[in-house]
Amino acid sequence: MHRDAPMMSDRSEDDGDTSILTATKPKTKRPPLYKVLLLNDDFTPMEFVVHVLERFFGLNHAQAFEIMLTVHKKGVAVVGVFSHEIAETKVAQVMDFARRHQHPLQCTMEKEE
Repeated sequence: MHRDAPMMSDRSEDDGDTSILTATKPKTKRPPLYKVLLLNDDFTPMEFVVHVLERFFGLNHAQAFEIMLTVHKKGVAVVGVFSHEIAETKVAQVMDFARRHQHPLQCTMEKEE
């Protein structure tokens, strides 16, 4: 009985090593990230865009103002890069908030290259 015990534990250790190796392999690939974009329109007030950036993206007033100007001048700006779930949530929050305030502000997301 004493002689079999080490063999059994050796065998289970080998099995454990194999499962650990296969379990960690998929983790080497990072999940894709998504850019959240704010699009310009001719109707949403600049102050509202600044408020959205502060409220949903945690930017301070100066950062929010700077991004708002980029959206205004270039027509679009990246406001953050997130995992798919967070990006999707941010887009939904911004769109919902804009609609509730009757603004046509558009917020989208795209996969980061």
